[in-house]
Formats: sequence, structure tokens, C-alpha cells
Amino acid sequence: MSDLAEAIGRAILSGADAQDQLALVRRTADADLVTADLLQQAVNAARAGGHSWSAIGSTLGLTRQAAQQRFGREPAGNPADSPEERWLGPVTAFDEMQELELAGRLGWHTVGAGLLRHRMVRTATQWEHKRVVWSGSLGRHEKDGWQVGCRAFPWVYLVRDTGEPATITP
Repeated sequence: MSDLAEAIGRAILSGADAQDQLALVRRTADADLVTADLLQQAVNAARAGGHSWSAIGSTLGLTRQAAQQRFGREPAGNPADSPEERWLGPVTAFDEMQELELAGRLGWHTVGAGLLRHRMVRTATQWEHKRVVWSGSLGRHEKDGWQVGCRAFPWVYLVRDTGEPATITP
């Protein structure tokens, strides 16, 4: 990790022109988002594996309480779930796109992902979902109207509002 910090430090101090400096800021911010998502997923997996908040906090140099406050999330099926926001799952890499397609027709789109599940929000319109490997710029997708629904390394889940009314289920 110190090699990475040293390389970034050299890039910052290298006297690069203004455009290169802004590119470095953008790439560093992108990396920050991805690593934050990775850390959240790792903590979720550790909790699912039976590790205590105390053990996780100790690993991260935090207190038990600080780890729980920073990374704690309400479990699926929580009574706080509302009709407009809920979890979809369990799903795997093999069936999630099929499930997201169905949910999208019903007006749901992904806003977060956890271990074998997606956090979904409902709207009055249908949504398309696309899963791509995170590999840098998403500009080519954004030009086609896609926006990031969530990141769950190594995937980025893109969503696009079709503008068509959501299908109503009987």
C-alpha cells in the first residue's frame, strides 16, 4: 500500500499541467468510490461469516461502536422496509440480470448491492438494468442515457429510465 501512496504522491508533486492534475483528482475520486464499496462488501461478508463488530473494528483500527456505526446496515426484511424501497434477493451473478429485468418492468431499479441482493427503489416508470465490469470511464454508457445505480466490485450496475409506465401486477 505504501508503494501506491508513494506513486500517487509522486504524480501529485510531479509538476503536471492543470489537465493532468484534474485527471488525477477524477481517477483518485473514482478509486475512492470503488474502495469504499469494496470495504463495505468485505465488512458485510465478515458479518455474514459470523465475525463480531468488535473483531471487525479491531481489524480496521476502530472501536466496535465506530465500526458498527460506519458499516452497519439494516438487514433484509426489516420492518422499516417501505413499499417504495426494499431488497431484491437472494440473487447470484447467474440469475440477477433476469430478476433485475423483471423488477425493472415493475418500476424498480437498483440503488445498492450487498451480498446476494440488491437494494431497490420503486418509481412510476419502467427501468432497464445493465451490468458491466468496472474498468474506468463510464462515459460511453452515460452518452446512451445510462447512470450508475451502484457499484459492487467487480461490477457496475447501470440503470436507465425508459419513460414508459411501470407494469402493474394484479
